[in-house]
Amino acid sequence: MTTLPTSRAPIIPAVLLALGITAGGFFVGAGFSRFRTADRTVSVKGVAEREAKADLAIWPLRLVVTDDDLGRANAALERNVQQVRVFLREQGLDSAGTEITVQEFSVQDARTLGGYASTARYIIRQTLVVRSPRVDLVQAASQRVPELVRNGVVLSSGQEYGGGGPTCVFTKLNALKPAMIAEATARAREGAEQFAKDAASQLSGIRSASQGVFEILPRDQAMGITEESQVVKRVRVVTTVVYGLDR
Repeated sequence: MTTLPTSRAPIIPAVLLALGITAGGFFVGAGFSRFRTADRTVSVKGVAEREAKADLAIWPLRLVVTDDDLGRANAALERNVQQVRVFLREQGLDSAGTEITVQEFSVQDARTLGGYASTARYIIRQTLVVRSPRVDLVQAASQRVPELVRNGVVLSSGQEYGGGGPTCVFTKLNALKPAMIAEATARAREGAEQFAKDAASQLSGIRSASQGVFEILPRDQAMGITEESQVVKRVRVVTTVVYGLDR
């Protein structure tokens, strides 16, 4: 029986080990290549904006009367409430009696607050809130408030109502969402296509996408001007889309 020399016996395991290392290196390299190919992506943002007009106005009118006699103070308040109602009807509001609600009637005795010697004893407050879809009429009426003051109606702005002027609200955002999302996504694709062109590549499809929050912003951005005070607003949304890239 012929046997191999003992000096050549380790050759076969060594050859197998070398082949195994080579094959392993190939698969590792192939895996890394796939990973890098899969990682070839571009993330882009698309923006869509619209101008939108407010469709609801909320305007609080807070009346205040003072008197040392509670009965006289209450009678004065009732007269002021009627004057405000007449004023609003003259401006074309509350013609059906559905656009004004009465809220927050309160009476304070100045003796319990301190400083009674320098003020009337009783302080009565009543808030009338105008809530109307006729935003332009409410805005116009708010510019004529001095007429009420000249007729003896005392108004004050409560902190819970901001500065006391009308708040203009846009309530139809859902109607804008589909078209704006489509526009923002189209803008994102335009940016991705330009990037792919510059990189001598091609888009291979969307890997992921996310929609930002819809923002309602003031159309005219200036110091002291808030979104709530503006009839015309700017609606904005940003989408982020990740596209794959082919070599």
